Amino acid sequence: MDWNLLFYDLRDAIIGIVTALIGILLGYYVRGLIGRWQAEAIEKRAQARLDEVEAEGKAVLKEADIKIRAEVVQAREEFEKTTKTRRKELQDLEDRLSARQESLEKKAEALSQKQEDLQKRDAMLTNRKIEAEKLAAESQTRLQRLSGMTAIEARKEIFQLVEQEVQSETAGLVRRLQEEAKQNAEREAHRLIAMAIQRYAAPHATEMMTNTVQLVDDDVKGRIIGREGRNIRTLEALTGVTMLVDDTPAAVVVSGFDPIRREIAKKALELLVADGRIHPGRIEEVVQKVEEEMKEILRRTGETTVYDLRIQGVPPQLIPYIGRLRYRSSYSQNVLQHSIEVANLMSIMAGELKLDPALARRIGLFHDIGKSMDHEVEGAHAAIGADLLKRCGESHVVVNAVAAHHADVESESLYALLTSAADAISSSRPGARLESKEIYVQRLEKLEAIANAFNGVHKTYAVQAGREVRVIVDPDVLDDPAAMQLARDISRKIEQELQYPGQIRVIVVREMRCIEYAR
Repeated sequence: MDWNLLFYDLRDAIIGIVTALIGILLGYYVRGLIGRWQAEAIEKRAQARLDEVEAEGKAVLKEADIKIRAEVVQAREEFEKTTKTRRKELQDLEDRLSARQESLEKKAEALSQKQEDLQKRDAMLTNRKIEAEKLAAESQTRLQRLSGMTAIEARKEIFQLVEQEVQSETAGLVRRLQEEAKQNAEREAHRLIAMAIQRYAAPHATEMMTNTVQLVDDDVKGRIIGREGRNIRTLEALTGVTMLVDDTPAAVVVSGFDPIRREIAKKALELLVADGRIHPGRIEEVVQKVEEEMKEILRRTGETTVYDLRIQGVPPQLIPYIGRLRYRSSYSQNVLQHSIEVANLMSIMAGELKLDPALARRIGLFHDIGKSMDHEVEGAHAAIGADLLKRCGESHVVVNAVAAHHADVESESLYALLTSAADAISSSRPGARLESKEIYVQRLEKLEAIANAFNGVHKTYAVQAGREVRVIVDPDVLDDPAAMQLARDISRKIEQELQYPGQIRVIVVREMRCIEYAR
């Protein structure tokens, strides 16, 4: 082993280690020196920044102090200015109050003076009143002594004279006003009715419901009757009508009380004849089909009528009843056409009277709606229609007008009176209803004969196309209560012995004429 070489290696290692330790210690020392230098530099910069901040704070504080002092000075000046203005206002107010107080004191003095004057005047008036009462008493005593009547007797006589004069003048005034009102009302009614008729010039073609089915030849009748009459019995049972086959050549007459059932039977028979297949099963099928078609026809007819008359809000359940009026007639006048005409006439007259034309048309269309079901329900058609409208939610005005248009109940509005007038116009206009001249003349003669048969009747006149009877009675035979009873008796006898459309008005005239001559 080479110890020298080992020694040298060991020495070099130790030297290297020592050198490394020295380098490390030297590095730590140098790093410490550098840290102290950096800390001193940072401290110096922080101290400098702190000095700058202190200087800036002092400057801000100084500037704020200056501003505060300036604001204090300004506020003090404004306060002094406001105080000065308020003092001036208070002084002005005090001056005004002083002036008002002086004025009130002067007025109080003037009022006191006036009160003293009034007291003196009252005393003077009291003295004069006492003197006047004394003079009046003396005058009354003197008048009583001269006239021989007391004050109560004189006052009573004067009151009687004044009352007689007032009663006489009042009776004359009332009579004159009644005559003027009657003349003006009749003149205005005539003008209104004439104007309505002129403005609504509707055709008056009467419509008779056809209940005859024309056949090609009489051979078809055998198929209609069927084996042992089963076909015709089935048809009559399903439609509720009676069919007369053998009376008219090449035709079958459909007879029945219900016009809609007559129409269903007529249409069903026409379809069966055109088809050629006639047996109970086919008859039942065709009748059912025609009934459905008839319901649709009634609905469309009602809707079209309501639309043409511009009536809104009609309950849907009323539409078919309006359509059924198309198949109803009264004294040969189609009820639907009559209702449309009454609606238009009422609309015209309502417009002239400043009433609601739409409501008038509604009432006019509904006024005879009871005729669509009067053969199904007992009672007058006006009451039936009013009950139907009430159940459907119509207003009280509409219900009352429909119920009262034949005077069955009391009229509660002008619309009810218009309904009666328009119904009478539509029913009695020339051409509206078919009547022979002989029947018309007979009815007039019968009306006059019924009235002339009563005791005390002087003369009778049937006017207004037989819708009014004017009876002139002898005033020596009948007094006023008897004349009223006579009107009721004549109306009852007319109801019992005559058949007539609408209603007949009975007027009993009892006139007393007193004639004197001044010479």
